[in-house]
Amino acid sequence: MSKIWTKNGFLSENTWGYLSEGAEYLSVADAVTASESDLAVFVEPADDVMELSDKLGDISIIAVNFPAFADGRAFSHAALLRDRLGFKGEIRAYGQVLLDQVPLMLRCGIDSFEVSDEPTIKHLEAGHVPAIEHHYQPSMNEPAKANSYSWRYMANSG
Repeated sequence: MSKIWTKNGFLSENTWGYLSEGAEYLSVADAVTASESDLAVFVEPADDVMELSDKLGDISIIAVNFPAFADGRAFSHAALLRDRLGFKGEIRAYGQVLLDQVPLMLRCGIDSFEVSDEPTIKHLEAGHVPAIEHHYQPSMNEPAKANSYSWRYMANSG
């Protein structure tokens, strides 16, 4: 069974359904040609999220697929959507959403998670989210220090 988690905890209601249970999201190709608004779109690892640039105003949620622990293309999709395309809607991770990657997913701009891994669910229910004390790149969610990455800041703060 899947659950939806955000920084504020697990959601009791899920407006968009569970992709793992067959919720109807549009593919990138179908979203590009859709005429309606308030769309839910899923992005597979090989998709080009740049194709959505003209439709972002019509999209409410974009779900990025993590099909395997070692496949990080969805991190890039989320970062492109937030940083380069300025997407303000919800970005949801689904697939292999595991506890170790949750903080990295948050840094890339993902704000909700379809979690089905039981150990991950238990840790999140208990409020155990790993922290990243030091990082090499700015976060999509946190204001960056002026003209500085954290490693430059730390190296120069002596």
